[in-house]
Amino acid sequence: MGIGKKGSESMAGVELTNMVMVEDKDTGCALVQERVVSWKGLSFPGGHVEPCESFVASAVREVKEETGLDVWNLKSCGVIHWCNTRTNERYLVFLYKTADFKGNLLPETEEGRVYWLPIEKLREIHSENHFEQYLPMFLEEGHNEAFAPYEQEDTHNFHLL
Repeated sequence: MGIGKKGSESMAGVELTNMVMVEDKDTGCALVQERVVSWKGLSFPGGHVEPCESFVASAVREVKEETGLDVWNLKSCGVIHWCNTRTNERYLVFLYKTADFKGNLLPETEEGRVYWLPIEKLREIHSENHFEQYLPMFLEEGHNEAFAPYEQEDTHNFHLL
């Protein structure tokens, strides 16, 4: 499939976002956010990639905006990829993790409350945004993509690849 070739399909739209697991190795905790605006429920900090911004730069910026922390040495954990089979729209979340951070944690932003949670507790939490389903991308080796084709509103039935 190529651009401009007869018979090829183009994507209607692509939305680029990111999510970052910040780990405190001294305490065994990860920084989580109880989101109240969009994508409601427990999640790692993250957000949208701005025009002409790299994926990593956007992740660093979003963590700073949502938590007050500066992060660096981000390691890619893969991508979550939703594809609307009716409209060809795609929603991509580039996943990162790091244990390198400094600064003062904000207790809450307009996105929601942020706090440290023991990593072993992460798998026990059921969140309305299905956070527990894509957690293996951050915590286990061997996954590099979670893919979910969908037609209606149910965007949480994806497969780890």
